Amino acid sequence: MKNWIGILVSYLAIFLVIVIAKLFEKLGKEASRKFIHIALGNWWLIAMYFFDNIWFALFVPATFIVINYISYKKNLIKVMERTEDEKEGLGTVYYAMSLFIVTLISFSVHNTALGLAPIFVMAYGDGLAAVIGRSVKSPKYKIYDTEKSLAGSLTMFIVSFTIMSIYLGLTTNLWFIKSFLCSLIVTLLEAISIRGTDNFTVPIAAIAMLLVL
Repeated sequence: MKNWIGILVSYLAIFLVIVIAKLFEKLGKEASRKFIHIALGNWWLIAMYFFDNIWFALFVPATFIVINYISYKKNLIKVMERTEDEKEGLGTVYYAMSLFIVTLISFSVHNTALGLAPIFVMAYGDGLAAVIGRSVKSPKYKIYDTEKSLAGSLTMFIVSFTIMSIYLGLTTNLWFIKSFLCSLIVTLLEAISIRGTDNFTVPIAAIAMLLVL
């Protein structure tokens, strides 16, 4: 029964995030998109609490791979899509795909806490990096057709390091070195990933590193 409740709570939470994001549109379309990007990462807390069956847990991100792809093609959920340019690519789809894979790995090894840091690094690290990068004046650099900022990359590192330090500090020795290494790698990946692929490369690399540390 708890797994069914988890699916219901998941969809209600996602719907609520999208509704609240409409309020952020007053601050600009990018503000609403980043609110969704950050807030949806908290779904992992719902997954940890409600799901003890991997198939129920996988159902939610699996459905949103399909929904997000349709939204991308048809501009269905306008509040989370970029209409002014195409540089984000399939970013929302990659987000759902990474949730699916991290869920699959974490629940398969019976350690749901394992996925918390990778998802939070993607949601908060990448999300806040974009917000701070746009808000704070700092040197810019360009990789392929994507412009990044020093402030954004520094934010990504600091947030990632904080999240990794909390998780690794509770689960392993040499947490400082491991957190630094993980944070540096995901920051570099966020910098070089183009067209929204950082929503996939960052969390997948993060959980891969946590598995071997």
